[in-house]
Amino acid sequence: MGALRIAVVGTGGRAQSHLSTIKKLHDLYDLCAVCDADAARAEENAAKWEASGYTDVRSLLDTERPDVVFIVVPPDAHHVIATLSAERGAHVITETPITTTLGMADAMIDACIRHGVKLEVSENVWRWPHERLKRMIVDAGIIGEVTHARLWYSSGSYHGFNAVRTLVRSEATRVSGYGGTVAVPAYTDAAGKRVAGQDWESGVVEFESGVTCLYEFPPRGHRSNLWEIEGTAGQLVGREVYVYDGENRISLAIEDVVGEVDGRPTLDAVNLKTHPEIEWENPFRRYGLRDMDDISRAQILGGMHRAVTTGQEPEYGARNGRRDQELCIAVRESAMRDGGWVDVPLTGSLLHEDRQHEEFRERYGHDPSDVEALANVMFPRTGVRRTTGA
Repeated sequence: MGALRIAVVGTGGRAQSHLSTIKKLHDLYDLCAVCDADAARAEENAAKWEASGYTDVRSLLDTERPDVVFIVVPPDAHHVIATLSAERGAHVITETPITTTLGMADAMIDACIRHGVKLEVSENVWRWPHERLKRMIVDAGIIGEVTHARLWYSSGSYHGFNAVRTLVRSEATRVSGYGGTVAVPAYTDAAGKRVAGQDWESGVVEFESGVTCLYEFPPRGHRSNLWEIEGTAGQLVGREVYVYDGENRISLAIEDVVGEVDGRPTLDAVNLKTHPEIEWENPFRRYGLRDMDDISRAQILGGMHRAVTTGQEPEYGARNGRRDQELCIAVRESAMRDGGWVDVPLTGSLLHEDRQHEEFRERYGHDPSDVEALANVMFPRTGVRRTTGA
């Protein structure tokens, strides 16, 4: 099978990046349609990206019959569009997080299984070239056995948990969380509302391997997102790798190997000058990709093409997307239970999810399970009270 027909639902900022990458992967995908509830935006993007334009996702699905649907709308709507797509035989890629609650995630996973289609989550962080190399460094034993992790993430903490889970190479067993709200100078948020307070929280995540991760989601600040991994023989800190040699600490830097394709700079590989050298090669260098996120997006799309055409499972998959979101929810659930430990996987009735589902029904007038009715709803950028760090 050659190029797959792909449709993109949602044409906002994130979608523009995905559309750009799709066009570059011309031998893997044929962009057949875009969809946006805003008619003017749908028409504008249809012309810009040379595809058919729609304002109703069901019309798109029934008319175009795409092989793959890429969902780039607010998380509250992910399970709705994923279910509608699966019912019509289209494979699904959804933006992050997988969706707002675990209940919604389970519904869309179940729909895709029942209808025999693939479901991928476009988590980019673990696919960044530097993170790919870090996993190779851990696997090679350069920093010894992983013992500890620290995570600071100021937006979309599921990304941070994804990075930590990948490098720790273990699954969480229990979580303790705590949080609150602090006063900040009044500002206008993404929904146009004036707010004068911001949430913050911290947490402790314990993993099966014995590793403990200390997590913090700050209310506001200028410090960048970061995660650090400690081992018995070294440490990963950003692009730096520290190796302990007796009483000495040796610093090594992850380096980019930049080449050129058709006159454009491209990332050939990233490496670490150890003995022997460790290197991750860019499998999409032939497309002239240089930007780290562009390379991650190519891996997501290329992986889905391989999954659809060979029958393999997606490399990351919905189950991993659910696990990353589950850790965010577990921190908030623990905080609502006065910081008590909660076991992971989460089971039973959850205070946090019950509150989110209640707000969902109040805001949209339908239960999350009423997919057909929700297909006609305009979902705002800021939906129900998000999970931690979203």
